[in-house]
Amino acid sequence: MPALPLRYSAYALSLLGLVGSLAGLAASPVWAWGVLAFGGLATLGTRDLLQRRHTVSRNYPITAHFRYLLESFGPEIRQYFIQRDTEEVPFSREQRSLVYRRAKATIDKKPFGSLRDMQATGYEWINHSLAPAHIEDDDFRVLVGAGRPRPYAVSVFNISAMSFGALSPHAISALNDGARRGGFYHDTGEGGISPYHCRGGDLVWEIGSGYFGCRDGAGRFDPARFAEQATRDAVRMIEIKLSQGAKPGHGGILPGAKVTAEIARIRNVPEGRDVISPAAHSAFATPRELIGFIRRLSELSGGKPVGIKLAIGHPWEWFGLVKAMHEEGEHPDFIVVDGGEGGTGAAPLEFVNRLGMPLTDALLLVHNTLVGTGLRERVRIGAAGKVIGAFDIARTLALGADWCNAARGFMFALGCIQAQSCHTDRCPSGVATQDRWRGDRLDIPLKAERVQRYQASTRRALAEMLAAAGLTHPRELGPEHVMHRVSRHEVKSFDTLYDFLAPNALLQGCASHHAVFRDYWDLADPDRFAPPETLIRLRESKLV
Repeated sequence: MPALPLRYSAYALSLLGLVGSLAGLAASPVWAWGVLAFGGLATLGTRDLLQRRHTVSRNYPITAHFRYLLESFGPEIRQYFIQRDTEEVPFSREQRSLVYRRAKATIDKKPFGSLRDMQATGYEWINHSLAPAHIEDDDFRVLVGAGRPRPYAVSVFNISAMSFGALSPHAISALNDGARRGGFYHDTGEGGISPYHCRGGDLVWEIGSGYFGCRDGAGRFDPARFAEQATRDAVRMIEIKLSQGAKPGHGGILPGAKVTAEIARIRNVPEGRDVISPAAHSAFATPRELIGFIRRLSELSGGKPVGIKLAIGHPWEWFGLVKAMHEEGEHPDFIVVDGGEGGTGAAPLEFVNRLGMPLTDALLLVHNTLVGTGLRERVRIGAAGKVIGAFDIARTLALGADWCNAARGFMFALGCIQAQSCHTDRCPSGVATQDRWRGDRLDIPLKAERVQRYQASTRRALAEMLAAAGLTHPRELGPEHVMHRVSRHEVKSFDTLYDFLAPNALLQGCASHHAVFRDYWDLADPDRFAPPETLIRLRESKLV
């Protein structure tokens, strides 16, 4: 533990100073000041180690208070931090504060009105009604897998995919406890089902290209291992991860030094050796084969809902998959759209900034395609990508989603301070680390309560927003309810700002007004993910 002496150096020095001052007090009363000063610091450090509310203080006794001190300064200093955070980290202080207040059950009201410039281009809001509604129950749910033997009623707000290995055992345990208390689901991430996922919370088991937890010795999909895990009562749905918003089309690696005996057992991989997560799946290679794989997983799981998670890239590949659904008469029960804004513990910088379609565009494309082929009522849509508060959920549902997932919001509820050291294994808040000296200081019962509170408070805020708009359920939200300032002199609602297809429009050839469908729908092939032959010929002609 090379970092251990540095983290505890202030506390150790305070203890040494106290001992020295007590020894010096026998010779001169002047040392009484040293006893008071070092005694106070030693008391503070001991309190930091023994308290359970602040993981950062437990990991950094005494020194953590310098951070809290800076954040407690006046408006000018706070504004500096807000500006700095907006430019350098994924979420601003204002967004983190919203989560912290809800997770800790403190007042989330604010005096003096909005801090936002409502005249700024891009500002969005929901119009209210002069006839507000009243909502008794804010436990909004949507049924997934209707017609399957084991359908599941999904909450409107859930925990997105975060693997054990990326997150600490205590962090995973707290998330699952929170999901159990709140009655929402916990996505396992592609790292497999660990004991820390099995504390009573509903699970969505994510199957990635490494097939961790359901692979044979060569890394191929193992039906027997899959069935053994998928038939667990805690596993409510199966999610095939095709791509991830933060690094679509890119595999992953877990260095051998981090592959402990426990992680090796959970992932069915050799201990101490690098674990490679390929960029592509080996169980299928075409859209039609993917549909067959979905059918197979549903059978092996005993009829549980099976879906896919993907970031949208080449539109013809997505169109080819939808054509395969239509022709095969089979479809995923749900699709989770992961926007390019999605987070990760580590990804190449260029991937994070410039690869993958943003959530709004991706969600609109998925929703419109399913509507245009008559599949939308049978395929549910989840969405993820920088979803934090009730308005984020509302605008996403208005664009076509049925529910939302969040990762970083729930990490904030666990105590994440965006130190951006996830990839170093030195997370100060004990969330994204396998260092037991750091991770074990995260208090599971306390953080689980905060996870549950954050979800419940956000859901309640969504209900209040809906009621103010005169609505009684999220399914009533439509693109006409959300407004977007195009310029200082022009405002458009989502239904006029974006194009929406009519039911079966693609099957009837009535989508020519939408450029992406006009250019690529007819070219898409359900038997290949590769570029259509027409595009290949066009590219070759340009090269010649």
